[in-house]
Amino acid sequence: MSEVSPEAVGLASSRLQYLDRYIQQRYVEMGRLPCALTLIERRGQTAHFSVQGQMDLERGRPLHQDTLFRIYSMTKPVTSVALMMLVEEGLIALDDPVHRYIPQWRNLGVYEGGFLETFRTRPTKSPMRIIDLLRHTSGLTYGLQQRTNVDAAYRKFGFGDPAGASTLEAMIEGLAKFPLEASPGEVWNYSVSTDVLGYLVGKISGVPFEDFLRQRIFAPLGMADTDFYVPAAKASRLAACYMLDKNGRLRLQDDPASSGYLRPPTFISGGGGLVSTAADYLRFCRMLLNGGVLDGTRLLSPKTVELMTANHLPGGKELPDMSVSLFSEAGYSGVGFGLGFAVTTNPARTLVPGSLGDFSWGGMASTYFWIDPREQLIVIFMTQLIPSTIYNLRRELRTLVYSAFT
Repeated sequence: MSEVSPEAVGLASSRLQYLDRYIQQRYVEMGRLPCALTLIERRGQTAHFSVQGQMDLERGRPLHQDTLFRIYSMTKPVTSVALMMLVEEGLIALDDPVHRYIPQWRNLGVYEGGFLETFRTRPTKSPMRIIDLLRHTSGLTYGLQQRTNVDAAYRKFGFGDPAGASTLEAMIEGLAKFPLEASPGEVWNYSVSTDVLGYLVGKISGVPFEDFLRQRIFAPLGMADTDFYVPAAKASRLAACYMLDKNGRLRLQDDPASSGYLRPPTFISGGGGLVSTAADYLRFCRMLLNGGVLDGTRLLSPKTVELMTANHLPGGKELPDMSVSLFSEAGYSGVGFGLGFAVTTNPARTLVPGSLGDFSWGGMASTYFWIDPREQLIVIFMTQLIPSTIYNLRRELRTLVYSAFT
């Protein structure tokens, strides 16, 4: 990938060098992260693409620009784009009730008490709509939240686990038997909602969800290294994934030599199942920044992208006002939620640099991206450390990148 001088696009080389030193000294050399890839593009030009550390500590293999990463929840914006493509075709609408497409969900109730098989429920105040799935106000949850008995039931059955042995169809059937945690539209709760969107994309289009992404998004955008598994020919490019042990040291969480990502998964997770490269994800981000088109290939109209990147939380609220999640990829003041992304609604309240209307999301292994349309800026950060909430690196990264503006 060719780079231009940072100064040519209004960035200071010295400040970007400082950014690299900061990450290297504070995170990589200290053993807090195994590796770090930082890709910055402004005004349509790649101005900074650095790789630091090792993609596989056990084997001493350095990180490369074409390393494959588990992007986990950075899958969600891709799935959301797929659903909105069907909205543009008139095959589904944002205010449609979900039970129109999943009839067995028509009578879902809201949790009031009890345990698995003895749940007590009350009726919902309003039906779950497609927009609730896109903005995580559906009343669904994630097992990883570990907040309620409903979460515990999700964990028992592996709902939403990309590495699980269940199938997407089995999850949809299983969820028909479980209550919602809240009436749709009442709270924001990070959840399997986007996995449900993937199911709907497959059902409504008549094409298996994974094939829809390959045919309608990855191939047209030239995202040749993005998929739900890593084929044998590319296995050597898959990074190792880590956690911290009780002493704060990096511990191998997923060995790339034996990873489940080396074979097609049983559960096709539109919420967290993709593997990708920084260069591939950059092409996806370019499409969004360009208003739905890249290199003459249009996926969405500019007005649809505009709709997706507006705050859709009821009453214009921010995430902290509505969130009951113990875990999500964003949750601070000044940020709302659109149709697949966190959206900055009040830059001053975030207490970090940014612009009104910039949008972002991250993944469980600490990957992150944001797009700032006002500044024509795309930033992608890749590493492999679970969970993403250990450090404040994302906020630090924003500060360091915007400090490089001239």
